[in-house]
Amino acid sequence: MNQDIIIIGGGASALMLAALLLKNSATIIESNPKLGAKVLISGGGKCNITNRYMGSEYYVGDQAFVAPSLDLFSQKSLLLWLKQRKLIPELRNNEHYFCKNSANEILDIFKKESKGQKFLLNEKVLEVSKRGTFFRVKTSKRTLSARYVVVASGGLSFPKIGASPIGYEIAENFGHTVKKTAPGLVGFTVQKEQFFFKELSGLSTDVEITVGENKCKGALLFAHKGISGPAVLDASLFWEKGKIDIDFLPGFSLKDLRNSKKQLSSLLPLPKRLTKSFLVQLDLDDKTGNKLTSDDLHTLETLKRYSFAPAGTFGYSKAEVTKGGVSTDEIDAETMMSKRVEGLFFIGEVLDVTGRLGGYNFQWAFSSAVTCAQYFRGKKQ
Repeated sequence: MNQDIIIIGGGASALMLAALLLKNSATIIESNPKLGAKVLISGGGKCNITNRYMGSEYYVGDQAFVAPSLDLFSQKSLLLWLKQRKLIPELRNNEHYFCKNSANEILDIFKKESKGQKFLLNEKVLEVSKRGTFFRVKTSKRTLSARYVVVASGGLSFPKIGASPIGYEIAENFGHTVKKTAPGLVGFTVQKEQFFFKELSGLSTDVEITVGENKCKGALLFAHKGISGPAVLDASLFWEKGKIDIDFLPGFSLKDLRNSKKQLSSLLPLPKRLTKSFLVQLDLDDKTGNKLTSDDLHTLETLKRYSFAPAGTFGYSKAEVTKGGVSTDEIDAETMMSKRVEGLFFIGEVLDVTGRLGGYNFQWAFSSAVTCAQYFRGKKQ
């Protein structure tokens, strides 16, 4: 059965592309029984669509590759596109845009806008090959052929909702380089020396984490497995192995302690249970500030630069995204087409582009899809 365009995947980037293409021009193949599985569970079920602050600097990967798509379809363009379709996202913390009631709001828009396309659900792509000018796509139920194939299959995160390596396998079979993949936007497990973190499960505090040259600010959440929270998730994008430094007292000067008659557990801007736990680890008494010695202050400096090596991460089952992916060196940033194989495209998370926490990865999914759609509109399909 000949098709014009086959889109592999039924997530954010695939749905945006399907919505923008001419009607009856694309067949979307999704391994799940429903579309947008990851969209529906993201952001607590409300989908953090995009961010007020946008730019290639918020992405890990080749920022020069990311920039043209963000310029073509920025967060403002996305918000306007949604507004024209009667969806006005809710702004939280003066930064993050979410669906007001549920992620179904944006998913319903995609379903309506892509109504003319053909959807094959609960069907896995097994293999893609090319003979002459046509691609052959073998699925678990049939074999299709098409002039163009767009790989929008996402990464390896959330295997319980159907994540698979098929996009990377297709890329490698066509001679593409796939950069090493790893869980991204994920919590850290800890070494034996930090097992006391687990006893603090449920506590949260604002920190600044340094990984190499990168700094990540925000909340750190102590968890049963180790540490999580926004600052930790962002830090995971830059960590591969080795030590990280955590400032548990960002913007706080320890020198101010010495003039107070209050105890440390009340003076330090941390949850009291966390302060007491750190004092035990540092072998310090919970004394008043005016009784602190120079040695005490030096020991407390540990809280400004608490250095340790995570044991690992919580893994793909807890990761929001996948780091690594198809090398962008081999993809045309103006079209998303492979530089190696004419007619083969890659969009969204399957590429070696990963955004920080806060709507950046959905924005990339939408923007890269718009870049790809522009190519097809130029061809007039």
